[in-house]
Amino acid sequence: MHIKLLKRGDSPRVLGVDADHVRRLAEVETELPPILVHRETMRVIDGMHRLGAAILNGRQMIDVCFFEGSEESAFLVAVRANTAHGMPLSLQDRRVAALRILESRPGMSDRAIAEVTGLSAKTVAGLRRCSTADSPQLNARIGKDGRRRPLNAEEGRLRAARVIAANPDASLRKIAQDAAVSVGTAHAVRQRIRRGEDPMAPRTTERIGGAAPATAAEATAEARRRRAGQEADVLLRLRSLQRDPSLRLSEAGRHLLRWIHGHMIAQDMRADLVDAVPTHLAPIVADMALQCAEIWNDFAHDVQERMREQSERTQTGGRTWNG
Repeated sequence: MHIKLLKRGDSPRVLGVDADHVRRLAEVETELPPILVHRETMRVIDGMHRLGAAILNGRQMIDVCFFEGSEESAFLVAVRANTAHGMPLSLQDRRVAALRILESRPGMSDRAIAEVTGLSAKTVAGLRRCSTADSPQLNARIGKDGRRRPLNAEEGRLRAARVIAANPDASLRKIAQDAAVSVGTAHAVRQRIRRGEDPMAPRTTERIGGAAPATAAEATAEARRRRAGQEADVLLRLRSLQRDPSLRLSEAGRHLLRWIHGHMIAQDMRADLVDAVPTHLAPIVADMALQCAEIWNDFAHDVQERMREQSERTQTGGRTWNG
């Protein structure tokens, strides 16, 4: 296909195309795999670095494979492809992608999103809690196998108990179908009812009956949730910056994005980085980190000062106009 017919894709990479990787691919003598293109929009889903290498080599044609589907589905394919081969997505890229998927497909399960992004299901669950705290919560999610499953196990057990009460002789499959629960849950509820026990699971009953006193483990878990919330907020802001054309379409803006991205340290990476510092280099590394903090502080002050000056100019201009 002629390269001029192709459009820049909606890349999951926060910083876009890596120029150094493009140059490395341009030096490869063997034929590179075809790029993946969304047929409806002609946007590149996977292969922007290969496309850049072809342009750098002066080529006008490139091999492509077409993807048929919605733009949302195309983004999922792009994320999955970039976590499976080629230049891997960074941890930040994958988390930003997960947040976007959570926004566009809130019914998708944590495990299904984890499989696409290369994150753990626990990480996705943490991002979901932080990014959808103020949003209406769904009653079910779609798993990796495409099946819809209820989120609230307590409600499912209560529904199953009501179905059994209305029709004690119903088959397990019928109970599961009418109550929208698994056959295993239907079986467990029916067994507990037959034994004269509460249909709810013991730990569920304890949780509903009263909250246990806070423990050190619970305090640690709460601290981790707060850190995850802060990190999710940073990722959301980074995604907002990355999507702004005034930054993406200027060299200085892209440099600023790279600078911000390069200085962000994920909370779960910091401990490993601290352990990687040799004892004899600790004073130097710590001093350099403090210098970086001072640079960022000065930068923040300059940005705020510029914002104040622009606001004052706007207000002064407004008074002149009114006068």
